[in-house]
Amino acid sequence: MTTAVDELEHLDDEEVYRQLEAARRAMSADLLRDPVTLARGLDRNFRMRPHLKIIGEALAEVARGEVDRLLILTPPQVGKSTTVAEWFPYYWLCLYPMDKVAVTSYGDDLALRRGKRIRGYVEEYGDEWDLRMKPGSGAMQDWEVTKGGGCRSVSVGKGLTGFDVNLLIIDDPHKDRADAESEASRRALHDWYSSAALSRLQPDRNAVVAIQTRWHPDDFAGRRIQEEGRIEDGGRWKVIHLPAVADPKFGPDPLGRAPGEPLPHPKIATRAVARLKAWWAQKKATSIVRDWHALYQGDPQPGEGALVSEELLRLLRDTTTPVEPQKIAVSVDPSGGGRDTAGVIGGFLGDDGRVWVTDDVSAPMSSAEWSTAAARLAHRTNASIVYVEWNFGRDMCVLAIQTSWEKLQRDGEIPKNVLMPAIHPVRAKQGKLLRAEPIAQQMVQDKVRFRGVFTDLEREWATWQPTDPDSPGRIDASCVLVYGLIPEANAGAIVHAPLPQAPQPGGQPGGRPSGAASAYGRRIG
Repeated sequence: MTTAVDELEHLDDEEVYRQLEAARRAMSADLLRDPVTLARGLDRNFRMRPHLKIIGEALAEVARGEVDRLLILTPPQVGKSTTVAEWFPYYWLCLYPMDKVAVTSYGDDLALRRGKRIRGYVEEYGDEWDLRMKPGSGAMQDWEVTKGGGCRSVSVGKGLTGFDVNLLIIDDPHKDRADAESEASRRALHDWYSSAALSRLQPDRNAVVAIQTRWHPDDFAGRRIQEEGRIEDGGRWKVIHLPAVADPKFGPDPLGRAPGEPLPHPKIATRAVARLKAWWAQKKATSIVRDWHALYQGDPQPGEGALVSEELLRLLRDTTTPVEPQKIAVSVDPSGGGRDTAGVIGGFLGDDGRVWVTDDVSAPMSSAEWSTAAARLAHRTNASIVYVEWNFGRDMCVLAIQTSWEKLQRDGEIPKNVLMPAIHPVRAKQGKLLRAEPIAQQMVQDKVRFRGVFTDLEREWATWQPTDPDSPGRIDASCVLVYGLIPEANAGAIVHAPLPQAPQPGGQPGGRPSGAASAYGRRIG
């Protein structure tokens, strides 16, 4: 049988060279399909992951001119900066060696590190694409290639005067939370982008790619989306939002993940789903509420105008005070009103007169799912009563919970001799604000405590604005729980007043949570 080697032996050297050269060119062209393919082909240490593939395809769209504004939002340390701020500029120069690329970041050192890495790619791999350093181009933060293109690496806010830009990379423009929360720093960044950065873009070919973790509603990404809009809404920016844990509130997930599924990580195998979930669960458990939702979920919320403060919520956490449950309950606020999250909260009325929140199993669920979750929680906590929100489908709620309880008994998950808890509807005040503010007052008066850390529940309380159109399921369910266990909380309307900072005197005997003794703030009402 004739082999490929035998066939090559019958060809002259020139023909062999032509065939091998054609194969090499085809391979080189294939590597330029997108920057992630390029990185994977050249760097054996580059770990391919599904989210990087999505990012790489979007960057290729930018290079082809199909998109000229791309915003990528991910948690920290998932490979976005290496892909976007290092491999993509090199990929761009391979395609357009006459173009000028600017790589900017919050600090000169970080930007310079990116520029040095791109230059290293040119020096190591550039010959394959006829990309070579210009003789005498020795500066690390401002260098050129022989065909006229080059790269400048500087911090945001300076360094682009006199430098033409075809591709602008903005990599983590905010140094940290303090920088992002400084109105002066944000204003300076927005002014630099508008007046200095955009003015350097060239008419023949130009694009802006920004990557960041979120910090503040008015950070760089927030302002761009607010002022210029998303492509799907008729705006300019293509936005790739990849939260650590998929959440339907952000719309269709770019990776097609179901709610609750984890984001891949370069250092964890994609198939190791349990490890991925554990990794992000650890991040959630060790982050304060606002950092988890801003940095890891890409969903920063304003603290001003919320019903209660993060400081107050931290002070309400109490896992050590001895307390005897007098009535154990589960509360349910079904998903509806345009949202997917059903609120399912567990707790009890203690012998100290306080309501203690013990469980939060709220999630995006169908009626069959939330009723099953409520029944399971009631059985696990030995609850004697399930409170349901009167104002929304009372009869449907009662029937759904009864049906789920009976099914769990038929399936053997709940013993048949265990009586189903009573199901009581709670008539809360109409209107989200009138319903939630009395419970906020109960928190201020130290009549509500958390038997643990409930990141998502605390986040809703600390960030929900009375003007928000969405009805927050966890807040509503916790209100139903308190109204059920302390009916007098529903007695009167509360006038909105300054944000409470800590529990106030007026709760039942037994002391305040640790740290609250000297942290009195302003009352509601």
